[in-house]
Amino acid sequence: MRVLAINDISCVGKCSLTVALPVISACGVTCDILPTALLSTHTGGFTGYTFLGLDDEMKKIADHWESLHLKYDLIYSGYLGSRAQIAFVKDIKRRFLKKDGVFVVDPVLGDNFTFYKGFDQAFADEMLSLCREADYILPNETESYLLTGTKDFSAALEMLAKVCPHPVITGAETKDGYYIYYKDDEGERRMPIPHVEGSFHGSGDVFASAFCGCLMRGLPLERALSVSANFCYHAILRTEKEVPDRKYGLNYEREIFGFLRELEANA
Repeated sequence: MRVLAINDISCVGKCSLTVALPVISACGVTCDILPTALLSTHTGGFTGYTFLGLDDEMKKIADHWESLHLKYDLIYSGYLGSRAQIAFVKDIKRRFLKKDGVFVVDPVLGDNFTFYKGFDQAFADEMLSLCREADYILPNETESYLLTGTKDFSAALEMLAKVCPHPVITGAETKDGYYIYYKDDEGERRMPIPHVEGSFHGSGDVFASAFCGCLMRGLPLERALSVSANFCYHAILRTEKEVPDRKYGLNYEREIFGFLRELEANA
């Protein structure tokens, strides 16, 4: 099995490709990477960070790969820095995804019901067009709202199901707790998940990377979500206890053995 992860490289602050590469690889799957940007740190909590978009280099990389006749069982798309990069990822899917391959889109747009710096509604609309080409999409509650215009998760899920066959809304806060909302062949589902108060940077990347690894190991959707959510939760618990400054990311490495045991038990 071979996975391509398309995301940025933040040199400090565990997220994006510095999470995707080790987590997916640990699942026993070859993980290649296509960086979209190079940052000195991630943008959540750090100031004065550097940013270098890699649009031109991405094209050169893809052209070289084509000469190698590379094909992927799964392509996972995360942070994209421009509408041009969104269009380019569509081309990457066309050129490199196997005929029966899986395309997973984490539509990175924002948090706390606002856009990240540099993103706007036009960007969200373009991201929605990428979601139309995906087999699975993994918006958080903010991103589901920015994509659909509604904070009603059932309504958002229904709207997203018209875009993608398997939408998944992660970390959805309701009156009676936190849930993952998702759609399978039998309709809407809601999976309760434990919650730890506070902001834990990179948790979405840990979840999405684990989810891709679980899919590649053959887990059905419900089990892939459950195993990934459990891994993420235990990494958050450990981080709460052991990491004084949370902007440096989750201490997921210390929980990866438990995740892999659960993965092997379900594969």
